[in-house]
Amino acid sequence: MGSRSNKRIGKQTVKLQNPPKIITTTSIVGPKEGDGPLGEYFDLILKDDMYGEESFEKAESSMMYRAIKDTIKKANLREENIDYLFAGDLLNQLTSSNFAARDVNIPFFGLYGACSTMAESLGLASLIMDGGYADYVIASTSSHFSAAERQFRFPLEYGSQRSETAQWTVTGSGAMLLSHEGNKPYVTYVTTGKVKDYGIKDANNMGAAMAPAAVDTIYKHFKDTGRSPKDYDVIATGDLGLVGKKITEDLLWEYGYNVKNVYIDCGAIIFDHERQKTNSGGSGCGCSAVVTCGYLYKQMLDKDIKRMLLVSTGALMSTTSSLQGETIPGIAHAVAIEYD
Repeated sequence: MGSRSNKRIGKQTVKLQNPPKIITTTSIVGPKEGDGPLGEYFDLILKDDMYGEESFEKAESSMMYRAIKDTIKKANLREENIDYLFAGDLLNQLTSSNFAARDVNIPFFGLYGACSTMAESLGLASLIMDGGYADYVIASTSSHFSAAERQFRFPLEYGSQRSETAQWTVTGSGAMLLSHEGNKPYVTYVTTGKVKDYGIKDANNMGAAMAPAAVDTIYKHFKDTGRSPKDYDVIATGDLGLVGKKITEDLLWEYGYNVKNVYIDCGAIIFDHERQKTNSGGSGCGCSAVVTCGYLYKQMLDKDIKRMLLVSTGALMSTTSSLQGETIPGIAHAVAIEYD
């Protein structure tokens, strides 16, 4: 057997020896997200969900393109300076990401991790930076409420009733630019998740479907690194909503970890659930992307957060698998970001 890399610790975690820095971010959201509790932290709030395009899908792709371009511009760079783009979304064959990548002159890795894609793209971008294969890498993702609804559930015109466990797919896109330069928050650990399936079939209860994956990845991160909840100012899951967040807290407590003092869920804080009638909260690739690129990143720059564990969570379902009566597997990836 070959030698094991000294960068790997435990079963699923890599400790980065040359931690890349997140030097700029951009967060773009729709009107509903901009009207929520975190509105002041987003870089751009759209006036309408169509963003001047002919379809919701084109609007989503335009959001990602704008997020990528603005992120590069903030760093006073050009597209030619960027070595790789890691991006993905929820739509068939990564429609939004592929068409955004078509319009930028950057080598592209397309990813599908469902709603876990922000942490997946950031994790892979960090690994390639740590390996010395790039000087500048962008990690990005997006989602759109209306595009996701008609792909995974019902057309908006159908007017279906939403259950209390249902979540509202976030209309938004986030992008991060990684470099080895500057005094900015940096990535120290990447814990890659495993697919977990506890038999949930209800597409309107994705928080319950994804929670076991979040718990497993957080638990493995603690075991691999020797860390615990007290080592983090914030542990942020991506897209579990109110239902999945409660399940995650309870299951981690069974493992002996009390996370309540540091644990937030991006889907639970992006909307005012009572006023905006978003049921269990937000979801979608754009959920953890815009909350991290907007709210959490700016909190780190202000030194209100010095150490954060981002755990984006994804439900690995498709329209085909749901119609065939399949269960909903979940995945979660964790990335530790520090700034001290």
